[in-house]
This record gives sequence, C-alpha cells and structure tokens, in this order.
Amino acid sequence: MEQTLPHAAASVEELAHSFDEADHHTADLSDYRFDDWITLGVFWMMVVLVFLQFFTRYALNDSLAWTEELATNCLIALVFIGAATCIRKDRHIQVDLLYRYLPVSVSRGLATLVDLIRLVFLAYLTYLVWKYIELVGDEQMTTLRWPKNIIYWLTLFGFSMMVIRAGQITWRNAKLGFSALEKPQAYDGSEA
Repeated sequence: MEQTLPHAAASVEELAHSFDEADHHTADLSDYRFDDWITLGVFWMMVVLVFLQFFTRYALNDSLAWTEELATNCLIALVFIGAATCIRKDRHIQVDLLYRYLPVSVSRGLATLVDLIRLVFLAYLTYLVWKYIELVGDEQMTTLRWPKNIIYWLTLFGFSMMVIRAGQITWRNAKLGFSALEKPQAYDGSEA
C-alpha cells in the first residue's frame, strides 16, 4: 500500500514557475496604518542594534554596552506599539468555545461586555502609564544618559493606539451585530 505524503515534492520546473508567478503579483500595502510602519521601523532599529552588539562582542571582542540597553528599549516599544496592530486586526488570543453553546442573545451580550471590558482596561492602563511618566520621567538611561521618558512616551503611544483600536473594534462589532468570538468563521475565511 502506497503512502501519500501531505506535501508532494515539487519539481524544479514547478518551483521556477512559482517564482515567475510571484513576480506578477502587486504588493498591496493598503491594510497597513501609520502605527504599523512605526512598529516596522522600531523592529529594524532593534535588529541593527542586536547585530551591532553581536558583531562588536564576538568579532571585535570589545562590546558596545549601550547597544544592549537601546535594543531592550526597542523591544519594549515594539511590543506595545505592535499590540495595537494585533487589536486592530482582532488577532489576540480569544477563547470562543463557550459562545458555541450559548443562545445568540446571551452570546451577543457577553461579547459586547468583553469588548467594553477590554476598552476600559486598556484606557486604565494608558492612564497608569501617563502617571508613571509623571513619576519617573526624569530618570536617565544607564549607559547613554538619555532620558528614559523616551521609551515611556513610546509605551504611552502604544497604549493610546490600543485604546483607539479597541474602540474601533468595539464599534465595528456593535455595527455588525457579532464579533470574532461569536462567528470566528466570518474572520478566518472559512464562511461560505
């Protein structure tokens, strides 16, 4: 009995043809927003810093200490600004099992409550970051003696964008009458 593999091996001609097809596709950047581009810029800045740190430490045997601190701060900014993209695309982890077994009206009410709790929670976290900036905004980084509030302001920007995106998702779900929790198939392309 012959066993079939889940992915058949491609011939050289098929592989070459796939590259030809890829050349004819146009790039669609319309789904990206300004905060996505900021996230991309911070990501590449972090990549350069980590490479510089690696190169100076292992190739030159003389590490630049400031690259580690800046790369860490870039990672912090990347996480919080990038989280806004995840909220905008409704891609955070969600457990939708319960919604399959609830009546539609209860499911709709619970999904709305989840949207509102998320919005209030993120707004409160944004307020806390603002208060934190007021408290320790004058501290300096260890190696560069730059103000730490640079990273705090980027974090505040990330949380502010999360609040805006969560508000947009809450409004969209209210307008549609369902959310990804209630009808995940409407969001993953499996709905016919």
